[in-house]
Amino acid sequence: MLPIITLFLITSFTNVLATLKTILISKKIMNPVYMVVFVDAMIFATVLTKVTSADGLQYTLAYALGRTFGVFIGGKLDDKLALGIVEVDILLKNKDKLIAASDAIRHAGYTVNNYLTRGINGDRRYNVEVVLKRKEMSELENILKDCDINNPTLKIKPVSKVAGKITTSKLA
Repeated sequence: MLPIITLFLITSFTNVLATLKTILISKKIMNPVYMVVFVDAMIFATVLTKVTSADGLQYTLAYALGRTFGVFIGGKLDDKLALGIVEVDILLKNKDKLIAASDAIRHAGYTVNNYLTRGINGDRRYNVEVVLKRKEMSELENILKDCDINNPTLKIKPVSKVAGKITTSKLA
C-alpha cells in the first residue's frame, strides 16, 4: 500500500510542477522554468518506469488520481501566487460613484482612467480603467465595497507589459 500512496503523492507533486511551469511560461518568467522542467522530467521517467512495470490496475489508478489531485493543487497555487498584471474596466451607471471610486483608487496609489461610454439604447455608462497586479485584485474589490459599489460589471484583461508612468501597485 505504501508504494501506491507514494506514487499518488509523487504524481501529484509533478503535476503541481507542471502547473507552475505553465504559469511561469505564460508570464514569461523563464529562468526557474528550466529547473522545474528538469526535476519534472527526472521524476516522470522514474514514475513511468514504475507504473509500466507494475502488476495491477492500482498503480495506474494511483497515477491518474495523483495527476488529478495535482491539477487541483496547482490551481490553488496559481490563485495564491496570482502572478501578472491585469487591466480592469469597471462599468458604472452612477457618475457620483464613478468619481468616488476613481478618487479612492487613485488615493490607494493606482493609475486610473475614466471615460463616458454608451450602453444599451445609448444609455450613459462610465468606465473606470485600472491597471494593477493580479494579486492586488482583492484590494481593488475592497476599495469598491468601501465606495458602496457591490457586484459591478468588471472586464478583466491580462496585460503582458506596462511601461511609462503607470502605477501597477498600491502605495506602501
